[in-house]
Formats: sequence, C-alpha cells, structure tokens
Amino acid sequence: MDNVTPLHLPRPAGIPQICFTRAELDRIMQLYGRMVAAGLWRDYALTFGAKTASFAAFRRTAENPEIRLVKDPALRHRQGEWVLHGEGGAVLKRGHELAGVLAVLERRLLRAVEA
Repeated sequence: MDNVTPLHLPRPAGIPQICFTRAELDRIMQLYGRMVAAGLWRDYALTFGAKTASFAAFRRTAENPEIRLVKDPALRHRQGEWVLHGEGGAVLKRGHELAGVLAVLERRLLRAVEA
C-alpha cells in the first residue's frame, strides 16, 4: 500500500485543449437542469480534446447519448463551430451561435411540458 499510481499522465506542454467557456457551460447546464426536471434526461458527460469539446446527455446511464453537442472551433468560419448530433449520430443542427443550436432542444422541452 506504499505505492501511489497516477491515474492519468499530465498533458504535454504546447498541446491545446478545447473547452467550453463559462458562459457556454452555464447555458448548457441550465438546459440540462430543465430537461432533468422534466424527466427527459438523467445523466451527462463532458469530453475535452485537442480538436473538439462535447457535451452528451443520456436518458439512462448505460445507454448511448440521446444528444451530443460538439464545439469544433476549426469549423467556426465554415458551417459554424456548434453541431448537435441526435441519438443515431445524425446532425440535427449546425450553427455559429450556441443559442440557435440549443433552440431545437428547447422546443422539445416545451412540447414535453405542455403534454
């Protein structure tokens, strides 16, 4: 029990890591909280890589994600840096603004609450 094994290696210097800004993460987590309150989602995952950052929301813990929101700054000047993928991997929405991409999910939330 004297040996301590690190679970991950430190990132080498100079390799960028894409992540969400505080405002973006706040907007995403507000939507997540409303979806949890409506009973549509139960779990989430965040992934930060060298080229993209993603947020995935799950109905149940052991499933494929219901949606996956990906931030890819390399596409900022083309289709837009935000991509919303559905459960099967199909692209539901692309855009330059986070609010426009999340509008698809907010409409789904309104339908769920009205029903």
